Amino acid sequence: MAIVRRVGGFTPKASGLHFANAWPHDPIRQFKLGNVATLTIGDAANGLCGGMSFAVRDLFEHGIIPPPDTTPPPPGSARQRYVIDRQIDSFENGLVPWRFYTLMDPKRPVTEPLIAEWLGRIGVDRHSRTYVMVAEEWPRIRADIDANRLSTVGLVKVVDRDPLALGKNHQVLAYGYDLDGARLTLRIYDPNYPNVDNVTLSLDVSNPRGRVTPDWSQPDGQVVCFFRAPYARRDPVPYR
Repeated sequence: MAIVRRVGGFTPKASGLHFANAWPHDPIRQFKLGNVATLTIGDAANGLCGGMSFAVRDLFEHGIIPPPDTTPPPPGSARQRYVIDRQIDSFENGLVPWRFYTLMDPKRPVTEPLIAEWLGRIGVDRHSRTYVMVAEEWPRIRADIDANRLSTVGLVKVVDRDPLALGKNHQVLAYGYDLDGARLTLRIYDPNYPNVDNVTLSLDVSNPRGRVTPDWSQPDGQVVCFFRAPYARRDPVPYR
């Protein structure tokens, strides 16, 4: 019999933001260099999936119903700045982009090497992407959902050593799972698809030492790996 788990009371249609991850051009951060120049970092138009996922989790954990807006808050507004701040928080001081980058590495083995466990003891991560998903990250996501908590998830969508390709990756929320034998289906809130309750990520979790390619339900490219991302709650004051 299949095991079915959901975070109580959460559905993307009811609990997610009702606008898509499509923002107007606006610097994520600007720093004044005295009277010489202004340093601009990032552009909201490139996407704020991490900030939106964090904001939705903040709203849900504080019992706040998302606003009915179907367009993103305007540049400079308190709500927009909040999502941008949460985007920066989602980077976890650079640890999350680094995690994406290491899992993107084309040199990461396709199947689990016999010496991967030994290498791990000396601080060298050479686990395959399948092993990472099945043996390491899925149990962490499952523990969150079994405890009735949303789980923040990083989706690795590219295999590339170019740091500029980091922007092709994605951040979402897992709010449930179905486990039918070894067939796992994660239920996902995806900021790119507002009000959609049937976004899923599926894979076979029977063999962490083999090779598994997850099945992503959406038409925006493959997913090659995923991991549970860190999250710290914040009071979403502008959304109260």
